[in-house]
Amino acid sequence: METRSDDTGGNTRRVVAIAACIAIIAIAGALYWYLSPGPDVARTSRSARMAVPVSVATASRQDVPIYLIGLGTVQALFTVGIHAQVDGKLQDVFFKEGQRVKKGDVLAKIDPRLYQAALDQAKAHKAQDDAQLIAAEKDLARFQTLVTRNAETQQNVDLQQAKVDQTKAAIDADVAAIETAQTNFDYTDITATTDGRMGVRMVDPGNIVHASDQGAIAILTQTEPAVVTFTLPAQTLDDVRDAIRQGNVQVAAYDRDNVRLLSTGTLSMIDNLIDQTTATYRLKATFGNEDEKLWPGEFVNARLLLQTRKNVVVIPPVAVQRGPHGLFTWVVKQDNMVEPRPIQTGATTGNRTIVLSGVDDGDRVVTDGQYKLETNSPVTLVPPRTATSGDAT
Repeated sequence: METRSDDTGGNTRRVVAIAACIAIIAIAGALYWYLSPGPDVARTSRSARMAVPVSVATASRQDVPIYLIGLGTVQALFTVGIHAQVDGKLQDVFFKEGQRVKKGDVLAKIDPRLYQAALDQAKAHKAQDDAQLIAAEKDLARFQTLVTRNAETQQNVDLQQAKVDQTKAAIDADVAAIETAQTNFDYTDITATTDGRMGVRMVDPGNIVHASDQGAIAILTQTEPAVVTFTLPAQTLDDVRDAIRQGNVQVAAYDRDNVRLLSTGTLSMIDNLIDQTTATYRLKATFGNEDEKLWPGEFVNARLLLQTRKNVVVIPPVAVQRGPHGLFTWVVKQDNMVEPRPIQTGATTGNRTIVLSGVDDGDRVVTDGQYKLETNSPVTLVPPRTATSGDAT
C-alpha cells in the first residue's frame, strides 16, 4: 500500500512540472512578441507605392493667336436671275451650264423681228414728222414776210406758228418712241450683268418667255470675290470692335470639319443689331476666292483672329484638371515626384492653353495618367499614347 502512494505522488509532480514548463514557454513567447520591434511600416508602405507611368509635356513661352469661331454660310457677291425683259420666243441660248461669263456677254436671244419692225416704224414716223416740220417752218417764214407787207393777218401767222410747235412736239414724241423701240429691240439680246458663273438652264430654246415670268432662265453668280456671313456670341462684340480699331481683322474660312483651310479674307462689316432670340450678332467677311474654293451656299467655320498674345506660357489643354478648389495641374518635380499646383488659365487655342499663373517656362506637366496620382507620388515617364493634334480650334 505504501508503494502505490509513492507512485501517485510522483505522477502528480510530473504533471505539475510539465504544466510549469508550458506556462514558462507561453510567457516567454508573449514577452518576445511584445518586446520585438516588429516590421518597418513606413518602409513597407513606401515599397508598396509603385511608380505611376505618366506622359508629360513641357510648358513653354510662345506667341498665341486668339480666335473667335462662328458657323457661316458662303454667299456670292452678286446673285442675278437671268430673265427676259420683253415677251417673245426664246430663239437661242449661247451659254453652257457652269460656264464662266463676262459682263456684257450675250447669254440668250429672243426673236427680234417684231421689235425690229416696231423700231423701223418709229423711225419712219419721225422722218415723216421731220418733213412736215420743214414744210410748216417754210410756211411760217412766208406768213411772217407777208404780214410785214399787210398781205397776211397776224392770226394766220399765229396759227402757223402753233402748227410748227405741234410738229416739233410730235418729233420729240417720235424720238421717245424710237428710244423705246430701240430699248425693246436691245432687250432681245439677254446679256450678263456682271462677271460670274452660270447655273443650270431652266428654259430651253423654242419656249415663249415673258417679262413677267417669275422663274429665271438661269442664275448667274459672281463668286470672285465671295462673302461669308457668320454669327458670334453677343459678349464678344466689344472685343471684335476693339480689334477693328486696330486695323484690318483677318478671317479664315475652314471646312465643316474645321480641318482644311479654304481661304483667307478680311472682316468687312458688323450687323447693326443683336438677335435677342439667340444672343448673337452677324458679321460679314470678304474673300478674294480666286480659286473658287468657297462655293455659294456652303457651310464653313469662320475663324476670326482677335489678337495675338505675345510670349505667354502655354501647356496642353489635357494637362488642365478641375478640382474642388478650382483648376490645377500635376507638375513633375526634379526627383520625379509629382505635386498638384493651382493655376489660372487664359484662352485655349487648339492644343495650347495659356497659363496666367502657377506654371513657369520649362515645368513638366502631366498630360496622361493623372487619375492614379497623389501628392508626392513617384512617376515614370512614358511616351503619349496618341500624337498631339494639330493647331485646330
